[in-house]
Amino acid sequence: MLLAVVSSLAKAVDSDQQVLHVLNRLAFGPTLEDFNYVKMVGVERYIAEQLDPASIDEPIELRFRLAQIATFGLGAAELRQLYQLPSVSGPVKPALDEIKAQERRANLIAREAAEARVLRAVLSRRQLEEVMVNFWFNHFNIFAGEGLEHIWIGNYEEQAIRPNALGHFRDLLFAVAKHPAMLAYLDNTQNIGSSNGEHDRLNENFAREVMELHTLGADGGYSQADVEVLARVFTGWRINSSDSSEFPGVAAVFEGARHDYADKVFLGRPLEARGKAEGEEALAILASSPATAHHLAFELAQYFVDDTPSAALVERLAARFLATGGDIREVLRTLFGSSEFWTSAGEKYKTPYEFVISTARAGGLPMNNVRPLLAWMSRLDMPLYGCETPDGYKNTAEAWLSPDSTLRRIAFASAFARGAVPIARETSGDPVLPPIKQSFSVDPKRLETVFRSILAPETRAVVNMAPPGQRAALILGSPDFMRR
Repeated sequence: MLLAVVSSLAKAVDSDQQVLHVLNRLAFGPTLEDFNYVKMVGVERYIAEQLDPASIDEPIELRFRLAQIATFGLGAAELRQLYQLPSVSGPVKPALDEIKAQERRANLIAREAAEARVLRAVLSRRQLEEVMVNFWFNHFNIFAGEGLEHIWIGNYEEQAIRPNALGHFRDLLFAVAKHPAMLAYLDNTQNIGSSNGEHDRLNENFAREVMELHTLGADGGYSQADVEVLARVFTGWRINSSDSSEFPGVAAVFEGARHDYADKVFLGRPLEARGKAEGEEALAILASSPATAHHLAFELAQYFVDDTPSAALVERLAARFLATGGDIREVLRTLFGSSEFWTSAGEKYKTPYEFVISTARAGGLPMNNVRPLLAWMSRLDMPLYGCETPDGYKNTAEAWLSPDSTLRRIAFASAFARGAVPIARETSGDPVLPPIKQSFSVDPKRLETVFRSILAPETRAVVNMAPPGQRAALILGSPDFMRR
């Protein structure tokens, strides 16, 4: 089906434009190398490869950069120890020093998690996987700015999101709902129940967002009574204590003493009192709901196709979701085989994250220091892991397109093009020697080779009349580049 649709549309669409469309949607924009590769192998093969990321070898440069990140891949057991702040009882000064040291450690872990994410987004050959990691993290958003919760960010992305980004939605939902990051962020650690109700301290935040944002959607047909029942179902789901001798390597646990064991009815279905299994049954009900299928189908169509996707496309994707048991890969295969996908080039406006990452990929400069890119994301109002609300960042033009934001994007494009965003700089590695000061600018010929087919006539005219030193900035700051 996908091959037939692509082949038929290829006759009507310029081949370079088709390649750029695929790289702007399945990837964070083209690199010169990816552009030439897809032109060589064809869009059908590229899509098939991207849907099977395990078959794609990662570049040595990326593996080397990730290996340099000291806290990358920390396990749950070590993070659980760091998550618990020491008590200030006893000698106050040593305790406060320990707290500050622990907070610095947490900040380092969160910062290096962000660096790993950006490195992968720019350098990985498994671009669709990186796009879906970003998509699902935003869908299951947690905020990295409260207390020590940001200590879990990297582990949450690595253990809950990434392994399931192209798998079955049920597995993804289970992994997210059981992770300490989500339990802490949505306050389920404070959700305590009892069978007789006398000692309840219920917190509905987790239950409400699981239904409203993660699965059914705001119009998914549930009631406040269902929210209350699901909150009772999730009583006892919490983060393991740092001094626990039981399950010492497990970060999140079910504590039966905090659970409401009364029989419950959820979304019209009776739930037998089975402790932790009640929560898993409720999540399975939500994962297989037609309302969930429709909610996720709309979000995927909105991300990959259009801010206001057609009802027909959403219904086809929802039907595929239900027919495959929530197989994300198969839903995407249907989406990429749709006529709506292939006729929507340039309909999406890049978020600041997408704009910064796509600029770095297009420029082809050495990626020795990603912190300047993270700083620019913040300046463009989209700090990585910085969305405070659980609904995540918007991905529509309405949310990001404004005169002020456009001027700031142009400022970033200009600075990046002339080498003033120092991603290529790094220290020499020798504490005696000074840092390497070499700067790099973007080669405009590289950009013209890749993007000439999608530049509007007005843009081409301006670029052609400009001095060579300004051409890269004009392309990267053009309206054509800001869309995908």
